[in-house]
Amino acid sequence: MPKVCDHTSVAIFVWRDDMLLLIQRAKFPYGFAVPAGHVDGDTSFEEAAKRELKEEVGLEAVELKLLLEARKENPCRREGGTWHLWKLYETKATSELNRSLEETKSARWFTKDEIKQLALRNEQWSRKDMTDEEWKESPGLEPVMLEWFKELKIL
Repeated sequence: MPKVCDHTSVAIFVWRDDMLLLIQRAKFPYGFAVPAGHVDGDTSFEEAAKRELKEEVGLEAVELKLLLEARKENPCRREGGTWHLWKLYETKATSELNRSLEETKSARWFTKDEIKQLALRNEQWSRKDMTDEEWKESPGLEPVMLEWFKELKIL
């Protein structure tokens, strides 16, 4: 039985030496993103943020700070998932990076210039200068993340 979307998501921004931690998603929606996921059965958005950070990159969150909260229209791989109520957090993290091989193709620290280069891939894809298959193989930012990065003035 397919999972049903709960329309709640968290995203966790982890900075280190002016670089942002991004993962490349192994599953739809493809692209680079900060660690993120559904709240599901967690008791709070904060608990979900800590769980997702640990699951996706093996880091422990220290002192979550709420950056932004808003509803976004964005597709989900789960049934009925066309929008989400998002809470975006920033945290310092402890422990070593240890990415999930199931959920991620890669995880590393990106400079703002490297993030801008990823955003250029989004422009190419939106202009149809690359196929969906090319995007899947070498994506830019996950589309909802592109919106968040602009709102947070990262781009």
